[in-house]
Amino acid sequence: RSCPTGVFLLDIKENELKMKPAFFSNDSCYLPPLRYPAICKLRDNAESDEYQYIIHGGKTPNNDLSNKMYVMSLISRNSKKPTFQCIDKDLDGDVPEARYGHTINIVHSQGKSMSVIFGGRSYTPLAQRTTEKWNSVVDCLPSVFLIDFEFGCCTSYVVPELQDGLAFHVSVARKDTIYILGGHSIQNNTRSPSLYKLKIDLPLGSPAVTCTILPGGISVSSGIVTQTSDTEFVLVGGYQSDNLKRLVCNTIVLEDGDIQIVERESPDWTPDIKHSRMWFGSDMGKGSVLLGIPGANKQLISDANYFYILRCKGEEDKEELTAQICSQTSSTEDPRDSTPFEDSEEFCFSAEANRFDVDDTDTYNEDDEEDESETGYWITCSA
Repeated sequence: RSCPTGVFLLDIKENELKMKPAFFSNDSCYLPPLRYPAICKLRDNAESDEYQYIIHGGKTPNNDLSNKMYVMSLISRNSKKPTFQCIDKDLDGDVPEARYGHTINIVHSQGKSMSVIFGGRSYTPLAQRTTEKWNSVVDCLPSVFLIDFEFGCCTSYVVPELQDGLAFHVSVARKDTIYILGGHSIQNNTRSPSLYKLKIDLPLGSPAVTCTILPGGISVSSGIVTQTSDTEFVLVGGYQSDNLKRLVCNTIVLEDGDIQIVERESPDWTPDIKHSRMWFGSDMGKGSVLLGIPGANKQLISDANYFYILRCKGEEDKEELTAQICSQTSSTEDPRDSTPFEDSEEFCFSAEANRFDVDDTDTYNEDDEEDESETGYWITCSA
């Protein structure tokens, strides 16, 4: 069924996956269905249940790259019409170039907060393009961008320790520190085993960015990270080479400005997941990860995607991989035509369990829908 906005909420109840169309307020800007944008949550404080989604970059439906930054907030939790407000944030200064496959994190230091953007890919600059390689992509320069979110001011920093603009890397942030691991370099077709520690100091004057190279990194791209406690995260999925999935899971612990990464017992992957050439998914909050595989791997309906949920628990408990919970028919192209390591972040937004549960009688009524002619998201074309 069509959705006026193209944005859906994924709700999981008793191992059933439901998709609810999301709506935007009349004062919202248009949010295109971006692929591979950088997304993070902005909370007023660590204990707050209210937060905004910060969205930057990504590929547009026309296969162009975006350099816009959007702020998306939930303003109504009505189970029939979950409504968001989306604002296009103006940026000034050293604005990051249009890109995809990068990360954005929020750091907190001395009572102030800033957004940090790093890595990603972009198209070859126009002056360097040739007819044969007109739409070729290159790694972005390894600059670190700090964005004052209140005023939209951007400042870029070059640190000597960062030599490659990695794409599809993993970044984990806590307080004033960001840890960057893995990622793919298209220039030399490698997945870096490096582990970087970015410390952001926000004094009254100019911010300071320092980088330290740490041992114990992981060679992975497109990994998914879910948080299981205040200091503990779990790394799931991704690729260790173009055609080889990474089936090993890791625990990441951040404490006292230090990071520990240890291998943990992997879940009992189903044969379908083990033998699939690619997989994709995203963090669903509270230690849950939604994973999908193309139907072609199951030799059933080739244009369907099959989903599973992985619930990551504490070290004393064992992960639980529930059975197939649903299938979603897709009109996309043959998955074999896609590049594997760029297909692990198809789900953009996530929310904690039961975030939108106002009632359990989720019966669809067409009268509950907004007038699609007023939403501004339809384009009508005549012959």
